[in-house]
Amino acid sequence: MDFNWTEEDLAAKEAIVKFAQQNLNEEVDIADEDYEFPREKWQKCAAQGIQAMACGPDYGGTEQSFTRSILLMEGLGYGCHDSGLTFGLNAQMWTVQIPLLHFGSDYIKEKYLAPMGQGLIMGAHCLTEPEAGSDVYSMQTTAEKVDGGYILNGHKCLITNAPLADVAIIFALTNPKLGKWGISAFVVESSSEGYNQSTRKYKMGMESIPIGDIVLKDCYVPEENILGNEGLGFSILNHSLEYDRCTILASQLGTMQRQLETSIAYVKNRNQFKNAVGSNQSVSNRIVDMKLRLETSRLLLYKTAWLKENGKSTAMEVAMLKLHLSESFVSSSIDAIRNHGGIGYLKEHGIEKDLRDAMGGVIYAGTSDIQKNIIAKMLGL
Repeated sequence: MDFNWTEEDLAAKEAIVKFAQQNLNEEVDIADEDYEFPREKWQKCAAQGIQAMACGPDYGGTEQSFTRSILLMEGLGYGCHDSGLTFGLNAQMWTVQIPLLHFGSDYIKEKYLAPMGQGLIMGAHCLTEPEAGSDVYSMQTTAEKVDGGYILNGHKCLITNAPLADVAIIFALTNPKLGKWGISAFVVESSSEGYNQSTRKYKMGMESIPIGDIVLKDCYVPEENILGNEGLGFSILNHSLEYDRCTILASQLGTMQRQLETSIAYVKNRNQFKNAVGSNQSVSNRIVDMKLRLETSRLLLYKTAWLKENGKSTAMEVAMLKLHLSESFVSSSIDAIRNHGGIGYLKEHGIEKDLRDAMGGVIYAGTSDIQKNIIAKMLGL
Protein backbone atom coordinates (compact mmCIF):
# COMPACT_ATOMS: atom_id res chain seq x y z
CA MET A 1 0.00 0.00 0.00
CA ASP A 2 1.77 3.11 -1.25
CA PHE A 3 0.36 6.59 -0.70
CA ASN A 4 3.16 8.38 -2.53
CA TRP A 5 1.27 10.27 -5.20
CA THR A 6 2.93 10.82 -8.54
CA GLU A 7 3.79 14.32 -9.72
CA GLU A 8 1.03 13.93 -12.29
CA ASP A 9 -1.51 13.07 -9.57
CA LEU A 10 -0.53 16.07 -7.45
CA ALA A 11 -0.58 18.38 -10.47
CA ALA A 12 -4.09 17.18 -11.32
CA LYS A 13 -5.21 17.82 -7.74
CA GLU A 14 -3.73 21.31 -7.80
CA ALA A 15 -5.53 22.00 -11.08
CA ILE A 16 -8.85 21.00 -9.46
CA VAL A 17 -8.09 23.22 -6.45
CA LYS A 18 -7.39 26.23 -8.68
CA PHE A 19 -10.46 25.52 -10.81
CA ALA A 20 -12.66 25.47 -7.69
CA GLN A 21 -11.11 28.60 -6.22
CA GLN A 22 -11.56 30.52 -9.46
CA ASN A 23 -15.00 29.26 -10.50
CA LEU A 24 -17.02 27.91 -7.57
CA ASN A 25 -16.76 30.37 -4.69
CA GLU A 26 -18.59 33.38 -6.05
CA GLU A 27 -21.82 34.18 -4.15
CA VAL A 28 -21.69 30.99 -2.07
CA ASP A 29 -23.33 32.84 0.82
CA ILE A 30 -26.13 34.08 -1.47
CA ALA A 31 -26.84 30.56 -2.78
CA ASP A 32 -26.96 29.32 0.81
CA GLU A 33 -29.33 32.05 1.96
CA ASP A 34 -31.57 31.90 -1.11
CA TYR A 35 -31.65 28.08 -1.31
CA GLU A 36 -30.61 28.36 -4.93
CA PHE A 37 -29.11 25.46 -6.87
CA PRO A 38 -25.90 26.64 -8.60
CA ARG A 39 -26.65 25.10 -11.99
CA GLU A 40 -24.00 27.14 -13.80
CA LYS A 41 -21.33 25.88 -11.38
CA TRP A 42 -22.58 22.30 -11.80
CA GLN A 43 -22.09 22.64 -15.54
CA LYS A 44 -18.66 24.21 -15.06
CA CYS A 45 -17.69 21.14 -13.03
CA ALA A 46 -18.86 18.94 -15.91
CA ALA A 47 -16.79 20.98 -18.37
CA GLN A 48 -13.81 20.44 -16.07
CA GLY A 49 -14.42 16.67 -16.29
CA ILE A 50 -15.43 16.11 -12.68
CA GLN A 51 -18.68 14.16 -13.20
CA ALA A 52 -17.00 12.23 -16.04
CA MET A 53 -14.63 10.64 -13.51
CA ALA A 54 -17.45 8.21 -12.65
CA CYS A 55 -18.59 7.48 -16.22
CA GLY A 56 -16.00 5.00 -17.47
CA PRO A 57 -13.86 5.59 -20.57
CA ASP A 58 -16.39 4.00 -22.94
CA TYR A 59 -19.07 6.52 -21.96
CA GLY A 60 -17.25 9.83 -22.05
CA GLY A 61 -15.31 9.28 -18.86
CA THR A 62 -11.65 9.55 -18.01
CA GLU A 63 -9.46 6.49 -17.61
CA GLN A 64 -7.89 6.92 -14.20
CA SER A 65 -7.60 5.05 -10.93
CA PHE A 66 -10.26 5.18 -8.23
CA THR A 67 -7.69 6.42 -5.71
CA ARG A 68 -6.78 9.32 -7.98
CA SER A 69 -10.47 10.21 -8.33
CA ILE A 70 -10.69 10.34 -4.52
CA LEU A 71 -7.62 12.59 -4.40
CA LEU A 72 -9.20 14.95 -6.90
CA MET A 73 -12.50 15.11 -5.00
CA GLU A 74 -10.48 15.94 -1.88
CA GLY A 75 -8.90 18.81 -3.83
CA LEU A 76 -12.36 19.94 -4.95
CA GLY A 77 -13.47 20.21 -1.31
CA TYR A 78 -10.35 22.18 -0.42
CA GLY A 79 -10.88 24.70 -3.18
CA CYS A 80 -14.69 24.94 -3.13
CA HIS A 81 -16.35 26.65 -0.15
CA ASP A 82 -19.79 25.25 -1.00
CA SER A 83 -20.09 21.84 0.68
CA GLY A 84 -23.60 21.50 -0.73
CA LEU A 85 -22.30 21.57 -4.29
CA THR A 86 -19.51 19.07 -3.62
CA PHE A 87 -21.93 16.81 -1.74
CA GLY A 88 -24.42 16.84 -4.61
CA LEU A 89 -21.68 16.00 -7.10
CA ASN A 90 -20.41 13.11 -5.00
CA ALA A 91 -23.95 11.83 -4.47
CA GLN A 92 -24.63 11.63 -8.20
CA MET A 93 -21.22 10.32 -9.21
CA TRP A 94 -20.91 7.44 -6.78
CA THR A 95 -24.51 6.40 -6.02
CA VAL A 96 -26.05 6.93 -9.46
CA GLN A 97 -23.35 6.86 -12.13
CA ILE A 98 -21.29 4.01 -10.64
CA PRO A 99 -24.30 1.63 -10.28
CA LEU A 100 -25.32 2.49 -13.85
CA LEU A 101 -21.78 1.79 -15.03
CA HIS A 102 -21.40 -1.50 -13.16
CA PHE A 103 -24.91 -2.95 -13.46
CA GLY A 104 -26.59 -1.18 -16.35
CA SER A 105 -27.22 -2.70 -19.76
CA ASP A 106 -25.49 -1.18 -22.78
CA TYR A 107 -28.76 0.60 -23.51
CA ILE A 108 -28.90 2.18 -20.03
CA LYS A 109 -25.24 3.17 -20.00
CA GLU A 110 -25.38 4.72 -23.46
CA LYS A 111 -28.57 6.64 -22.69
CA TYR A 112 -27.74 8.09 -19.28
CA LEU A 113 -24.03 8.03 -18.41
CA ALA A 114 -22.60 10.42 -20.99
CA PRO A 115 -25.31 13.09 -20.41
CA MET A 116 -24.66 12.91 -16.64
CA GLY A 117 -20.94 13.27 -17.21
CA GLN A 118 -21.58 16.28 -19.43
CA GLY A 119 -23.82 17.93 -16.84
CA LEU A 120 -26.85 17.76 -19.15
CA ILE A 121 -29.00 15.68 -16.81
CA MET A 122 -29.01 15.09 -13.07
CA GLY A 123 -29.52 11.80 -11.24
CA ALA A 124 -30.84 10.74 -7.82
CA HIS A 125 -30.41 7.56 -5.76
CA CYS A 126 -33.73 6.67 -4.12
CA LEU A 127 -33.61 4.33 -1.17
CA THR A 128 -34.97 6.00 2.00
CA GLU A 129 -38.70 5.92 2.72
CA PRO A 130 -40.83 7.37 5.54
CA GLU A 131 -40.84 3.98 7.32
CA ALA A 132 -37.52 2.68 5.99
CA GLY A 133 -34.61 4.84 7.11
CA SER A 134 -31.82 2.97 8.86
CA ASP A 135 -33.93 -0.18 8.41
CA VAL A 136 -33.76 0.11 4.62
CA TYR A 137 -34.96 -3.44 3.98
CA SER A 138 -38.40 -2.65 5.39
CA MET A 139 -39.12 -0.60 2.27
CA GLN A 140 -42.68 -0.61 1.01
CA THR A 141 -42.26 0.62 -2.58
CA THR A 142 -43.42 -2.10 -4.95
CA ALA A 143 -42.87 -2.94 -8.60
CA GLU A 144 -45.55 -5.14 -10.13
CA LYS A 145 -44.67 -7.00 -13.33
CA VAL A 146 -46.96 -6.19 -16.25
CA ASP A 147 -46.77 -6.69 -19.97
CA GLY A 148 -43.57 -5.04 -21.21
CA GLY A 149 -42.48 -3.59 -17.89
CA TYR A 150 -43.38 -2.79 -14.30
CA ILE A 151 -45.83 -0.60 -12.37
CA LEU A 152 -44.17 1.19 -9.45
CA ASN A 153 -45.93 2.54 -6.38
CA GLY A 154 -44.27 4.05 -3.33
CA HIS A 155 -42.82 7.05 -1.57
CA LYS A 156 -39.10 7.89 -1.37
CA CYS A 157 -38.01 10.70 0.95
CA LEU A 158 -34.89 12.64 2.00
CA ILE A 159 -33.48 12.12 -1.50
CA THR A 160 -30.53 14.27 -2.55
CA ASN A 161 -31.13 16.01 -5.91
CA ALA A 162 -34.73 14.72 -5.99
CA PRO A 163 -36.50 18.03 -6.81
CA LEU A 164 -34.29 18.58 -9.87
CA ALA A 165 -33.35 15.04 -10.93
CA ASP A 166 -34.06 14.03 -14.52
CA VAL A 167 -33.58 10.34 -13.77
CA ALA A 168 -33.60 8.27 -10.59
CA ILE A 169 -32.51 4.83 -9.47
CA ILE A 170 -35.54 3.50 -7.59
CA PHE A 171 -35.28 0.48 -5.29
CA ALA A 172 -38.55 -1.46 -5.07
CA LEU A 173 -39.92 -4.85 -4.08
CA THR A 174 -40.66 -7.10 -7.03
CA ASN A 175 -41.32 -10.05 -4.71
CA PRO A 176 -42.22 -8.88 -1.18
CA LYS A 177 -42.33 -12.48 0.10
CA LEU A 178 -38.56 -12.74 -0.37
CA GLY A 179 -37.76 -9.72 1.79
CA LYS A 180 -34.41 -8.14 0.89
CA TRP A 181 -33.87 -10.80 -1.78
CA GLY A 182 -36.99 -9.57 -3.53
CA ILE A 183 -35.64 -6.06 -4.11
CA SER A 184 -34.96 -4.82 -7.64
CA ALA A 185 -33.59 -1.53 -8.96
CA PHE A 186 -35.10 0.56 -11.76
CA VAL A 187 -33.93 3.55 -13.76
CA VAL A 188 -36.91 5.91 -13.90
CA GLU A 189 -37.15 9.17 -15.83
CA SER A 190 -38.81 12.12 -14.14
CA SER A 191 -40.99 12.64 -17.22
CA SER A 192 -42.68 9.27 -16.64
CA GLU A 193 -46.39 9.39 -15.92
CA GLY A 194 -47.01 8.79 -12.22
CA TYR A 195 -43.57 10.11 -11.20
CA ASN A 196 -44.01 13.07 -8.83
CA GLN A 197 -41.20 15.24 -7.46
CA SER A 198 -41.71 17.36 -4.37
CA THR A 199 -40.43 20.88 -3.97
CA ARG A 200 -37.18 21.14 -2.02
CA LYS A 201 -37.09 20.64 1.74
CA TYR A 202 -35.19 23.24 3.78
CA LYS A 203 -32.21 21.86 5.66
CA MET A 204 -29.88 22.94 8.42
CA GLY A 205 -26.98 23.18 5.99
CA MET A 206 -25.81 22.48 2.42
CA GLU A 207 -28.74 24.55 1.18
CA SER A 208 -27.39 24.97 -2.35
CA ILE A 209 -28.13 21.33 -3.14
CA PRO A 210 -31.81 20.30 -3.01
CA ILE A 211 -33.33 17.44 -1.07
CA GLY A 212 -36.90 16.19 -1.36
CA ASP A 213 -39.39 13.38 -2.01
CA ILE A 214 -40.31 11.28 -5.01
CA VAL A 215 -43.78 9.73 -5.01
CA LEU A 216 -44.61 7.00 -7.52
CA LYS A 217 -48.26 6.37 -8.30
CA ASP A 218 -48.92 3.68 -10.90
CA CYS A 219 -45.69 4.71 -12.61
CA TYR A 220 -44.95 2.54 -15.63
CA VAL A 221 -41.29 1.64 -16.23
CA PRO A 222 -40.33 -0.32 -19.37
CA GLU A 223 -38.61 -3.66 -18.84
CA GLU A 224 -35.35 -2.43 -20.41
CA ASN A 225 -35.02 0.07 -17.55
CA ILE A 226 -34.47 -2.52 -14.87
CA LEU A 227 -30.95 -2.26 -13.49
CA GLY A 228 -29.30 -5.66 -13.71
CA ASN A 229 -31.83 -8.42 -13.24
CA GLU A 230 -34.95 -8.80 -11.14
CA GLY A 231 -33.96 -9.52 -7.54
CA LEU A 232 -30.48 -8.03 -7.91
CA GLY A 233 -31.40 -4.91 -5.93
CA PHE A 234 -29.88 -6.18 -2.67
CA SER A 235 -26.49 -6.65 -4.32
CA ILE A 236 -26.71 -3.30 -6.14
CA LEU A 237 -27.69 -1.62 -2.90
CA ASN A 238 -24.74 -3.01 -0.95
CA HIS A 239 -22.40 -2.17 -3.82
CA SER A 240 -23.63 1.44 -4.02
CA LEU A 241 -23.57 1.93 -0.24
CA GLU A 242 -19.92 0.83 -0.10
CA TYR A 243 -19.02 3.35 -2.78
CA ASP A 244 -21.22 5.96 -1.12
CA ARG A 245 -19.63 5.61 2.31
CA CYS A 246 -16.15 5.54 0.83
CA THR A 247 -16.53 8.65 -1.33
CA ILE A 248 -19.33 10.87 -0.06
CA LEU A 249 -17.10 12.66 2.45
CA ALA A 250 -13.91 12.82 0.36
CA SER A 251 -14.49 16.47 -0.44
CA GLN A 252 -15.16 17.25 3.21
CA LEU A 253 -11.64 16.00 3.96
CA GLY A 254 -10.37 18.83 1.77
CA THR A 255 -12.61 21.23 3.69
CA MET A 256 -11.08 20.01 6.96
CA GLN A 257 -7.61 20.84 5.57
CA ARG A 258 -8.79 24.35 4.72
CA GLN A 259 -10.40 24.70 8.17
CA LEU A 260 -7.11 23.82 9.85
CA GLU A 261 -5.06 26.25 7.77
CA THR A 262 -7.57 29.05 8.34
CA SER A 263 -7.61 28.42 12.09
CA ILE A 264 -3.82 28.36 12.36
CA ALA A 265 -3.49 31.63 10.46
CA TYR A 266 -6.11 33.29 12.67
CA VAL A 267 -4.80 32.18 16.08
CA LYS A 268 -1.25 33.14 15.12
CA ASN A 269 -2.29 36.68 14.18
CA ARG A 270 -5.07 37.39 16.67
CA ASN A 271 -3.55 39.05 19.76
CA GLN A 272 -5.11 39.29 23.21
CA PHE A 273 -3.31 40.26 26.41
CA LYS A 274 -0.28 41.13 24.23
CA ASN A 275 0.09 37.55 22.95
CA ALA A 276 -1.19 35.55 20.01
CA VAL A 277 -4.21 33.53 21.12
CA GLY A 278 -2.55 30.47 19.63
CA SER A 279 0.05 30.60 22.40
CA ASN A 280 -2.65 29.62 24.88
CA GLN A 281 -2.56 25.89 25.46
CA SER A 282 -6.34 25.51 25.33
CA VAL A 283 -6.31 26.96 21.81
CA SER A 284 -3.21 25.16 20.57
CA ASN A 285 -4.62 21.86 21.84
CA ARG A 286 -7.70 22.37 19.67
CA ILE A 287 -5.43 22.93 16.66
CA VAL A 288 -3.61 19.69 17.47
CA ASP A 289 -6.93 17.84 17.71
CA MET A 290 -7.94 19.20 14.30
CA LYS A 291 -4.66 18.05 12.78
CA LEU A 292 -4.98 14.58 14.29
CA ARG A 293 -8.55 14.17 13.03
CA LEU A 294 -7.50 15.31 9.57
CA GLU A 295 -4.60 12.88 9.26
CA THR A 296 -6.40 9.85 10.67
CA SER A 297 -9.37 10.56 8.40
CA ARG A 298 -7.06 10.90 5.40
CA LEU A 299 -5.34 7.59 6.14
CA LEU A 300 -8.68 5.79 6.48
CA LEU A 301 -9.93 7.33 3.23
CA TYR A 302 -6.81 6.46 1.22
CA LYS A 303 -6.64 2.93 2.65
CA THR A 304 -10.31 2.24 1.89
CA ALA A 305 -10.00 3.63 -1.65
CA TRP A 306 -6.88 1.50 -2.22
CA LEU A 307 -8.67 -1.64 -1.00
CA LYS A 308 -11.62 -1.00 -3.33
CA GLU A 309 -9.33 -0.31 -6.26
CA ASN A 310 -7.60 -3.63 -5.66
CA GLY A 311 -10.82 -5.62 -5.39
CA LYS A 312 -10.56 -6.33 -1.67
CA SER A 313 -13.35 -6.41 0.89
CA THR A 314 -14.09 -3.01 2.41
CA ALA A 315 -17.28 -3.59 4.40
CA MET A 316 -15.69 -2.78 7.75
CA GLU A 317 -13.35 -0.13 6.39
CA VAL A 318 -16.12 1.93 4.75
CA ALA A 319 -18.12 1.83 7.98
CA MET A 320 -15.11 2.99 10.01
CA LEU A 321 -14.29 5.67 7.46
CA LYS A 322 -17.85 7.01 7.31
CA LEU A 323 -18.08 7.05 11.11
CA HIS A 324 -14.69 8.62 11.77
CA LEU A 325 -14.62 11.22 9.00
CA SER A 326 -18.17 12.46 9.57
CA GLU A 327 -17.71 12.77 13.33
CA SER A 328 -14.29 14.37 12.84
CA PHE A 329 -15.71 16.99 10.48
CA VAL A 330 -18.33 17.96 13.08
CA SER A 331 -15.76 18.15 15.90
CA SER A 332 -13.28 20.16 13.85
CA SER A 333 -16.03 22.53 12.70
CA ILE A 334 -16.89 23.23 16.34
CA ASP A 335 -13.22 23.78 17.14
CA ALA A 336 -12.85 26.15 14.18
CA ILE A 337 -15.71 28.29 15.53
CA ARG A 338 -14.18 28.35 19.01
CA ASN A 339 -10.75 29.22 17.60
CA HIS A 340 -12.25 32.27 15.89
CA GLY A 341 -14.26 33.34 18.93
CA GLY A 342 -17.08 35.80 18.32
CA ILE A 343 -16.48 36.23 14.60
CA GLY A 344 -16.65 32.46 14.16
CA TYR A 345 -20.26 32.64 15.34
CA LEU A 346 -21.21 35.29 12.77
CA LYS A 347 -22.55 34.07 9.43
CA GLU A 348 -20.77 36.82 7.50
CA HIS A 349 -17.38 35.16 8.07
CA GLY A 350 -18.43 31.72 6.81
CA ILE A 351 -16.84 29.81 9.69
CA GLU A 352 -20.10 28.57 11.20
CA LYS A 353 -21.34 27.34 7.80
CA ASP A 354 -19.01 24.35 7.93
CA LEU A 355 -20.67 23.13 11.14
CA ARG A 356 -24.14 23.37 9.65
CA ASP A 357 -22.90 21.48 6.59
CA ALA A 358 -21.00 18.91 8.65
CA MET A 359 -23.99 17.82 10.76
CA GLY A 360 -25.62 16.05 7.82
CA GLY A 361 -22.62 13.74 7.55
CA VAL A 362 -23.45 11.90 10.77
CA ILE A 363 -26.91 11.09 9.33
CA TYR A 364 -26.83 10.60 5.54
CA ALA A 365 -25.45 7.40 3.92
CA GLY A 366 -26.04 5.57 7.20
CA THR A 367 -26.02 7.23 10.62
CA SER A 368 -23.02 7.04 12.94
CA ASP A 369 -25.06 4.72 15.17
CA ILE A 370 -25.61 2.33 12.26
CA GLN A 371 -21.90 2.38 11.35
CA LYS A 372 -21.05 1.40 14.93
CA ASN A 373 -23.56 -1.45 14.75
CA ILE A 374 -22.00 -2.67 11.49
CA ILE A 375 -18.49 -2.56 12.91
CA ALA A 376 -19.54 -4.32 16.12
CA LYS A 377 -21.30 -7.07 14.15
CA MET A 378 -18.24 -7.62 11.98
CA LEU A 379 -16.15 -7.93 15.15
CA GLY A 380 -18.42 -10.78 16.22
CA LEU A 381 -20.37 -8.84 18.85
